[in-house]
Amino acid sequence: MKRSVLRWELVGIGVIFIVGAMFHFLFEWAGGWSPVGVIAAVNESVWEHFKIAFWPALFYAIIEYPFLKRSVNNFFIAKAIGIYVMPVVIAAIFYGYTAIFGEEILIVDISIFFVAVALGQLASYKILTMEQWPRWICGVGVAMVILLAVAFGVFTFYPPELGIFRDAVSGGYGIIH
Repeated sequence: MKRSVLRWELVGIGVIFIVGAMFHFLFEWAGGWSPVGVIAAVNESVWEHFKIAFWPALFYAIIEYPFLKRSVNNFFIAKAIGIYVMPVVIAAIFYGYTAIFGEEILIVDISIFFVAVALGQLASYKILTMEQWPRWICGVGVAMVILLAVAFGVFTFYPPELGIFRDAVSGGYGIIH
């Protein structure tokens, strides 16, 4: 059972990485159509790079669920924690290396995205294969994901003027036309 779950999570690393890379450009490909901005990066802020990990990871979790629900424990909290690991890793490594080097390096940014996705999926795997946690924690996992989805929607259109939301290219915030 663990091998099958591990296989799903490892395949997820590739799927989430590739779909996330496509979501980086999806808003532009959609001609700047605002509704697409909820799931796709609308600018080059760190926040928008969180979105391109979140939505593909959530979509992949939805695909996984019918196949894994009977053979794993803690599905909803495992997926929520895995999804939350991704932006934490992105932020920690990105802000760490740019503080040291004073600039962004594209290949490093791409590598950070991959590492964040991999660590999120591996955290998910670890929790999926643990003993069953109390049932109420599953509800917490669902609430965590819903909260983050709402935040992505709201902050796409009404971002606070904080550095994490600032477009590194234009200096603007949110959808920039």
